Amino acid sequence: MFPSKVSSAISIRNARKVYEGGVEALRGVSLEIRPGQVTALLGRSGCGKTTMLNLCGAMDFVTSGEVEIEGKLTNTLDDAALTALRRNRIGFIFQFFQLLPALTAQENVEMPLLLAGAKNAAATALERLTWVGIPEKAKSLPFQLSGGQMQRVAIARAMAHNPAILVADEPTGNLDTASGDVVLQLIRRAADEFGAAVVMATHSLEAAAIADVKVRMRDGHIESVE
Repeated sequence: MFPSKVSSAISIRNARKVYEGGVEALRGVSLEIRPGQVTALLGRSGCGKTTMLNLCGAMDFVTSGEVEIEGKLTNTLDDAALTALRRNRIGFIFQFFQLLPALTAQENVEMPLLLAGAKNAAATALERLTWVGIPEKAKSLPFQLSGGQMQRVAIARAMAHNPAILVADEPTGNLDTASGDVVLQLIRRAADEFGAAVVMATHSLEAAAIADVKVRMRDGHIESVE
């Protein structure tokens, strides 16, 4: 059972992010990201989407303001607590898959489970590969897979530990239309079936179409939330 959609998985409050050299990536943004919903971050390159994703994945921290993930302020957590948060509660999907080339599809999906000390990692990995529709590719190495299949393995890996939050960075940006459509269906199902709070940065109108919430960004500001 997953939390009510009324509560927020991630609360971003008046967040500013200034990088070394004075580049201001975020200029006082606030956003609530809820379980069971897909939130799409839209806008041109340099608008702040990637910085927002990094905040949502506890991979970066605000210069001022607050980011709260499942009730925890990320900038108050020590390294061990941050590692546990990312490992146990957050799944990541990247544009270029980031599979380990020497490991099979199943072993790639197993990896986060083994790092977390989970039992039955092999069986769970095969379940997730079945969920993404490619159990027959379990013993294949990444170079033996198409781009769409590699992204499905990456989604299986991201969902291996039933994450509360799924962070997706241009998940269809390196795929053809048909493969991209399959990936988007899986991301939608992650929210609908697992109750994950999905936050996705995208340039794609097709990707934005699956979102419950569309956040349009420009020059470090949120222009609109639909």
